Amino acid sequence: MNWTTGQWLKSPLWCVSLFTAAKSFRDNPVIGSPRLNAWGLHVARLRAAHALAAMRRHRLAGLVSAQDRAAFERDGFVVKHEVLPPGEFAALRDRLLAHRAPAREMLQGDTVTRRIALDPAFLAAQPALRDFLRSPLWHGLTRYVGSFDQEPVSYIQTILSHVVQARPDPQTHLHADTFHPTVKAWFFLTDVAADAGPFCYVPGSHRLTPQRLAWERAMSLVAAQSPGLTGRGSFRIRPDELAGLGLPEPRLFAVPANTLVVADTFGFHARGPSLQPSTRIEIWGYGRRNPFLPWAGADLLSLPGLAERRVGWYWQALDWRERHFGKRSPWRDVGPVTPGEPAVLTRA
Repeated sequence: MNWTTGQWLKSPLWCVSLFTAAKSFRDNPVIGSPRLNAWGLHVARLRAAHALAAMRRHRLAGLVSAQDRAAFERDGFVVKHEVLPPGEFAALRDRLLAHRAPAREMLQGDTVTRRIALDPAFLAAQPALRDFLRSPLWHGLTRYVGSFDQEPVSYIQTILSHVVQARPDPQTHLHADTFHPTVKAWFFLTDVAADAGPFCYVPGSHRLTPQRLAWERAMSLVAAQSPGLTGRGSFRIRPDELAGLGLPEPRLFAVPANTLVVADTFGFHARGPSLQPSTRIEIWGYGRRNPFLPWAGADLLSLPGLAERRVGWYWQALDWRERHFGKRSPWRDVGPVTPGEPAVLTRA
């Protein structure tokens, strides 16, 4: 390898990161090495991460019903309709949509994503929301699908499409978030129309089949030179490639409010196209941990009193990095807003 002295000095850290969730082919020359990946490095990481996830899920199987386990194994996601009784859901939705709290926004293409942290202050003001996040359904599905006994990082999330005249939202391209199983959950507070940016997922694409392994290997050979998010380890796939992997067309989740979707986002997924300005509001959570850990629990940051503060710490770390190192945070502070207000951020 024709590395500089500085790169050779960094190489031990790059090698150690092979045993973590690190995924960027562009930023880590070891992960992105075409020679090492031709020898099977990326495929070996995939096989190990997925085998360990299967072992952890086996230990967590008692958290979910046999029916939900079967649906997940088949599709890579679980859908639950009418999660709360209608009156209880309406009261929760109305309280959350009226709640004003500090928010951050990120502009990608023509779409703004707004997130309001479910921090101690928010949860203290919304005890019904705290109860929902502690419910067996949310608790069990997010842990089983994510393969870790870990409290998801959770927000009130709003997707506002066609906010500015710009290129299309990059999240509308089918992609895998990373190389290992990971979980995201959406509890929709508003109805989602088929032409208004619904979540979409390719059923069965969470499985590490021989076709998927071959595709991953081919991608790993060119990812370091690939533009955009593929180079950072979130591989994009064209719809016309799905059939070659033995996969069906994506499923659009045009669903009514009070629907919960929990998915393994190693599977190919995207934000569906929005044909006109639209607003989608949800309780959104995700979990991601070192995929090479053999144990499912022992996550200190999931402890009460710490779990609710993780988002605030993360945002503060991004702000500190921007102040001291000049790397601009994509999450801009827009002050207190309600989830359904128009976008504040109109330029990146």
